[in-house]
Amino acid sequence: MNPLRRLQYHLAVDVGTRGLLRARRIRDEWKDRRRPPKPESLFAPPLPVVPWFKELVFRHYLAGRYADGARPVAWVTSGAPVEYLKALGYFIHYPENHAAMCGVRRSAVEAMEAAEDQGYSRDLCSYARTDIGTVLSGKTIVGRLPKPDLLVCCTNICQTVLSWYRILAAELGAELVLIDTPFIYDEVSPHAVEYVKRQLEEAIEVAERVAGRTLKPKRLEEAGQRSQDAAYLWSEVMAKGKHRPAPLTVFDQFILMGPIVEMRGDEETIRFYRAMVKALDDRINKGIGAIREERHRLLWDNLPIWYRMRHLSQLLASNGAACVASTYTNAWGELASMMQPGKPVESMAQVYLHPILNRSTQYKLDTMRTMIDEFHLDGVLLHSDRSCKPYSIGQVDQRDRLVNEIGVPALLLEADHSDERVYNDEQADNRIAAFLEMLEG
Repeated sequence: MNPLRRLQYHLAVDVGTRGLLRARRIRDEWKDRRRPPKPESLFAPPLPVVPWFKELVFRHYLAGRYADGARPVAWVTSGAPVEYLKALGYFIHYPENHAAMCGVRRSAVEAMEAAEDQGYSRDLCSYARTDIGTVLSGKTIVGRLPKPDLLVCCTNICQTVLSWYRILAAELGAELVLIDTPFIYDEVSPHAVEYVKRQLEEAIEVAERVAGRTLKPKRLEEAGQRSQDAAYLWSEVMAKGKHRPAPLTVFDQFILMGPIVEMRGDEETIRFYRAMVKALDDRINKGIGAIREERHRLLWDNLPIWYRMRHLSQLLASNGAACVASTYTNAWGELASMMQPGKPVESMAQVYLHPILNRSTQYKLDTMRTMIDEFHLDGVLLHSDRSCKPYSIGQVDQRDRLVNEIGVPALLLEADHSDERVYNDEQADNRIAAFLEMLEG
């Protein structure tokens, strides 16, 4: 690593802005506490941890601006194991998280068009097009992305990532590590676990060589323990939605899940979610719901529609509907019990074999059935995501079985998680309004 870059990183990230960001967070928290509630508002006042969340995200992307040359940098797919990278001191960048931010900020289409102008099809995942377009154009809403030393691609979310990361390797000149995970139709076999474990061992050797460091077993165990602690806390956050009225909705979860995705394995992520649990308990004790009037409780399946979250949350809340559970956010906590920090490599092999996208459509239906019972849900919104075929496959049958076998109304809503060009506001609003009218009886 370059000593000058390390000094720049330290001054910019650890010294120059840490105090300023914390002061801004304290200021925002003070303003939120003093701001009187709006009696006409559809929603409860923001959770007190929101300013802290903003500080975490801002500092993470600020660190990314100065990371290359100061720290080893890895770009990883959202389902890739990161504990060994954390233990080796890598700065970790998730292109999908960055693409989701672009979707929220309504800048994703510009990035996608940069990729499409170079011949990439609009049928490709909008995350992939956003990321490739960002790399080709050099434009990003966070100022600058760090140049990767290592690319880590894990196929447990989809096969698109394989070609996507090969493109990144060619464009950015970084070494590519592939971790192939056999699909789980029923139960995982010992052979599959061993197959992934051997790939992880090879990936660790590559990461050590690229970083110029040796992985210390104690640090790997500590990183695994922090990941598990954060995952359990995130599960506890989501479980608060079982209360009536629910103290948070999935639209809150979609935003505040950022640390469990991008900063898994960090101590501050644990502290953040502990504070969030406390804030939600405070709402529950005071009888405060996330929306003003909760009459119907819904499940959201698949990724968010990032560019329409505010609109959809307002539309639902204005009709007394609270989305209180999600298969998507649940995926970041449901595997916490599989993590065994004392057996880190074997544990990673098990955990990263079992994400919801690497399991059968029956498993997802069973997950929804369990959530319907535990959260006392009245209906299901299934986002048929044009970009995410693995998540959307089987949704027509799942909808029919939800309705006919479980007796729960379900709506299939066609959209794309980041490409707003394929979304029709009027059509979606009319279908949701009809669905909610049906729930009213």
